[in-house]
Amino acid sequence: MTSPSSLAIEATDLVKSFGETRAVDGVSLAVRRGSIYGVLGPNGAGKSTTIRMLATLVRPDAGSARVFGHDIVKEADAVRGCVSLTGQLASVDEDLSGRENLILVGRLLGLKRPAAKARATELLDAFGLSEAAGRLVKNFSGGMRRRLDIAASLVVTPELMFLDEPTTGLDPRSRNQVWDIIRVLVAEGTTILLCTQYLEEADQLAEGIAVIDRGKVIAEGTPSQLKASVGSGALHVRLLDPDQRAHAAQVLDHQLGTVTLEPDPAALSAPCPDADRGAEAVAELARAGVGIAAFSLGQPSLDEVFLALTGHTAEAQDGPAEQPDEEQAS
Repeated sequence: MTSPSSLAIEATDLVKSFGETRAVDGVSLAVRRGSIYGVLGPNGAGKSTTIRMLATLVRPDAGSARVFGHDIVKEADAVRGCVSLTGQLASVDEDLSGRENLILVGRLLGLKRPAAKARATELLDAFGLSEAAGRLVKNFSGGMRRRLDIAASLVVTPELMFLDEPTTGLDPRSRNQVWDIIRVLVAEGTTILLCTQYLEEADQLAEGIAVIDRGKVIAEGTPSQLKASVGSGALHVRLLDPDQRAHAAQVLDHQLGTVTLEPDPAALSAPCPDADRGAEAVAELARAGVGIAAFSLGQPSLDEVFLALTGHTAEAQDGPAEQPDEEQAS
């Protein structure tokens, strides 16, 4: 059992409503110090509202939470002193240069000008932005802007960093760069609460994950535990000819059950309890004249876990959306 002193976040039954919409409906979390904890769910699931309550930007309607032992309502100033929040949209000033943005943040946080300049130089170098430091942020790429935004959150290194959809809209290279930054921060002792709708991101980074759907935590555990909770592995097949996928799906459906068509038009998968059944299914595909480029048997992906837990994909959301504009006024 995790002792309270080892927790960065301890939240119990948090609730937040906007009018008739209950955005967060009894969320409880326990986040260990020095870890990356993922809050996983589609847009509108309640992730951002949960983060804003924990960061003291929104007052909960019910429930309680402590951040490093400080109550988020009664000791809000103490909480704000040890956390930073990087939201879905960049908070830097587009009409200033990258260097000017970081110096400005340093001065606002109480650093003297020489110290603010030195810290800006250090962060620009660490985030690979030195060559672009003098350019206006409006001329930065999306990946550069996101890295600058995270750098601005680290002018004074926080004990706890909230990252809300930090890689939304980024290309794969920029996303990997942000992932590397997150890993370095945790290695240096910062705790990170990562809200994401990208299942791969949670799988790559988080040691613990809470799956949120329609304002409730519906599952919690390590990525491996969540995958094991689905109950079986999966046979993944990639075809030589994408035009044969419909035929292959019929064969696998007969052999293994419900077939999932992957984003790759030549790929599909099906639940598979053991290697023998997988080998039999592959042999049946060959007998049916289906050309196979590659196949593998492994644990379900987090996409498959989310579908099994919720009945819909992580991109789909039928419930009420969060209302960030109302949150700001709360």
